[in-house]
Amino acid sequence: MSDIFFTSALDLSKAVREKRVSPTEIADTFLRRIEAVNPVINAYVYCDADAVRKRARELEKSAMKGAFHGPLHGVPYSIKDLTAVKGVPLTFGMVPFKDNIAREDAAIVRRMNAAGGLFLGMTNTPESGYKGVTDNHLFGPTQNPWKPGYIAGGSSGGAAAAVAAGLCPIAEGSDGGGSIRIPSSCCGVYGLKPSLGRIPQTVLPNRYLTFANHGPIARTVADAALMLSVAGGQDPSDPLSVPGPAPEYLDEIRKDIAGWRVAWSPDLGFGDVDREIREICTEAVKVFEDLGCTVEESHPGWDDPEEAMWQGLWVPTFAGEIDMLDWKAWDGQIDAQLLELLEEGKRLSAREVARADLFRSAMWDRFSAWFQRYDLLVCPTACVEPFENGRFAPKKLDGQSLRKRLLGWCLTYPFNMLGTTPAASIPCGFTAKGLPVGLQIVGHPYADDAVLRASANFEQVRPWAARRPNLSGSAAG
Repeated sequence: MSDIFFTSALDLSKAVREKRVSPTEIADTFLRRIEAVNPVINAYVYCDADAVRKRARELEKSAMKGAFHGPLHGVPYSIKDLTAVKGVPLTFGMVPFKDNIAREDAAIVRRMNAAGGLFLGMTNTPESGYKGVTDNHLFGPTQNPWKPGYIAGGSSGGAAAAVAAGLCPIAEGSDGGGSIRIPSSCCGVYGLKPSLGRIPQTVLPNRYLTFANHGPIARTVADAALMLSVAGGQDPSDPLSVPGPAPEYLDEIRKDIAGWRVAWSPDLGFGDVDREIREICTEAVKVFEDLGCTVEESHPGWDDPEEAMWQGLWVPTFAGEIDMLDWKAWDGQIDAQLLELLEEGKRLSAREVARADLFRSAMWDRFSAWFQRYDLLVCPTACVEPFENGRFAPKKLDGQSLRKRLLGWCLTYPFNMLGTTPAASIPCGFTAKGLPVGLQIVGHPYADDAVLRASANFEQVRPWAARRPNLSGSAAG
């Protein structure tokens, strides 16, 4: 266990049960790692070392008695600063909420703790999670562990950077348009947006959101599968949560995918994918042929869904959920683009929202009919490699509308529009600059098991977890 901070959650759990390492040793090791590395990448925005050690001592006392809480006993995890942990700051990355303290645990936090998880702290997010770049006026930017100075993606950028840098083996993220998959792609880790309701949703106060999800970010598919089994299942807090307990996904990922039919779309028919990204992903898709799958280039046949996502989901949701303060009083301490988004929400008509809903329904009809021929859809996660921190969007989108700069560089948000469709980003290579590239794997409605199974098979052929960023600027690099 000398390399404990890059040990998988499964192996840490096994080591605790076999008493080869104690929860207090795990806590001390990760706290030292956070102290050394976090100043370089700014993944965590809150970590109470005393509370971590107290929890570790409690878990150790139970372990010595042979009373293990569950499959995460002693395993460290992080929570994104959009999700409530009782008694802990919940700022949403926003100056107006800098003193806000959560009054109760979100459902996913309750379940992680009940399974014996060791909560380490809160990870960085853009203000209210509204964009794919993790920076804010309260905590500043999160750096890409592979290349500080470049974005970690967003909005779960702190979570993905923490996992990539060995600051926790598993992390909670949330995804309303790609916020798990984009940073997972940028940071070279695995991230899954589960099906709607698979994990009870408490990202925003609206309990009837059909596009927002909590999900796992991890270095291995098995760790993500373990976390999904722990966190999933019906809960009274979410009226859209899937009935019944979560399946045992670890059993599913051991099965092969020989004979599966895979649709490969290099751009979903509308995305402007950079040549290098397209080439890396095209090469990676050949893995599925090696695994015995039939791969066919095909597209869902959608019209560009960008406007419908904007008018039907993002703008009305953000405007309705967080337009509760006197924003003018915080001028200069909140992103101008977020304020622009809120102002657009005030101008949005009911007719425009209804028209977007109709587009979304037509999109589902077309996708559902087309996808019957396939078991999986595979495409790039992002259209570009991670770009420099300090930029709002890739340079090629300069001068474009706010909508285009937010949505125009990723291929993730259509699967939030579909809702019940699970989608994962899996590491598939590096650019010439040494920045990670992600391949997106999409399954049928509620087929989280199939996405995890396909991901695990890909991982066997193209493993990535042993490759680690060189954080030479840190004491632990």
